[in-house]
Amino acid sequence: MRLVFMGTPAFALPVLEALAEAGHHISGVFTQPDKPAGRGRVLEPPPVKVWAEGKGIPVFQPPSLRRPEAQETLRRLAPEVIVVSAYGKILPPEVLAIPPLGCLNLHPSLLPRYRGPSPVQSAILNGDPVTGVTVMLMDAGLDTGPILSQQEEPIRDEDTAGTLTERLFRLGATLLVHTLERWARGKISPIPQDPSQATTTRLLKKEDGLLDFTQPAVRLWRMVRAYDPWPGTFTRWKGKVLKVLEARPWAEDTPHRPGTVVPLPPHAPAPAGVQTGEGVLALLRLHLEGKRPLGCREFLLGYGDFLGARLPS
Repeated sequence: MRLVFMGTPAFALPVLEALAEAGHHISGVFTQPDKPAGRGRVLEPPPVKVWAEGKGIPVFQPPSLRRPEAQETLRRLAPEVIVVSAYGKILPPEVLAIPPLGCLNLHPSLLPRYRGPSPVQSAILNGDPVTGVTVMLMDAGLDTGPILSQQEEPIRDEDTAGTLTERLFRLGATLLVHTLERWARGKISPIPQDPSQATTTRLLKKEDGLLDFTQPAVRLWRMVRAYDPWPGTFTRWKGKVLKVLEARPWAEDTPHRPGTVVPLPPHAPAPAGVQTGEGVLALLRLHLEGKRPLGCREFLLGYGDFLGARLPS
């Protein structure tokens, strides 16, 4: 099948690779423009662009798909279907109307739950035991199109947004290839989403990662996992940013006020933790501003006055 792929980050690559391995003719890849990265702010190409150029596939990076020249390029490529996976741009109605089989999007949630830009983070943050992937036929709304297929995936206690996102897109790559074949043969009847069951996520901001130790330890543990790798979770100690890279909830309370760093017994997940509004957040890995990341035990050896400290400070 002749198709155009639209995607940008590394976790979208399994979808692109699966389409190529299935024998589809990828006539073009659309991805975000190169962006400055690192201390030198050197322009860095998206992972999808690097992969496509390595395979000799034409790459297009329009600032917007609303531009007539971008739409004309798509018409010249004459795709039977457009496959979208973490592209990061809105497809206007003019683009949606180009391919005869429509535009199929792989979304990392069980729609209509968690529409929008942060579905994986929201599922972890809310403590959902299960999430999944959805292949939908795109319409003009934000993740509102009818559902073509879905597959569930358990959320593990050790999952972060990074690990779960990668796993979901690998799962979704296989699902999308099977769905595309059945869709092209007219074997799927799209199922409209139930708007009464819909929830919408928002774009995350850096300040979302600020830890409030009056919250329960379980909630803070979910934040540490949901906001890894970005925006990360943090507090302040002695005026410096202290990132909490890994943590576990510890159900036993102490008599100390929330925010107090307390020693934990040998059978606890870590040698120290922070008293919260309910339980203790055991601290497994920390990263103090200007220093290298350390395990909790090593951190305590280097900063003996950390025990008993009040966070933030």
